[in-house]
Amino acid sequence: MQSGVVVAGGRSTRFGDGDKALADLAGTPMVRRVADRLARVVDELVVNCRADQRRDVAAALDGLDVPVSFALDPVPDRGPLAGIETGLDAVAGEYAAVVACDMPFVEPALVAHLFERAAGHDGAVPQPDEWLQTTQAVYHADAMADACRRALDDGQRRVAVTLDALDVAVIDRDEIERHATMATFENLNTREAFEAARDRL
Repeated sequence: MQSGVVVAGGRSTRFGDGDKALADLAGTPMVRRVADRLARVVDELVVNCRADQRRDVAAALDGLDVPVSFALDPVPDRGPLAGIETGLDAVAGEYAAVVACDMPFVEPALVAHLFERAAGHDGAVPQPDEWLQTTQAVYHADAMADACRRALDDGQRRVAVTLDALDVAVIDRDEIERHATMATFENLNTREAFEAARDRL
């Protein structure tokens, strides 16, 4: 079984008013666009969010082609590191694709490739430039959840710090571009980026 985790519990502070996960992106909530793309390559989807989001996110994902469950943040506002830990603790599969809710152009072909490359490792993480794309990656669920817990216990907030303790396959730009364009990593975390994407769609 291949699992997917959508991390949607952030407060969207740079986005302005409203929950960006539920923002209407050319007629479809942004979280649904992410879920529809992930559903092509996973057998289940786990959504990490706050308790106050659950009802509206569930409505947005109604009728998805794969089963959907929720992993609610026990303590809100601890950042994506905590969200990834919570989501991975709830998956049924050995490996899980983790994608942020503000990446509506995530490319299923790349996610499928990341699952292949992660086999036998603790994960597969794209590196299209100097930065690792930790919120569009595939992880061994138990190994990454444990690494997240250790990092949080140490007071860390950045997802990338977990990778120091893990054996991950790093996917460089050339390898990425055999499966996707760089648009796969576009994250709409500001209202300006969202409006530009809506105009394109």
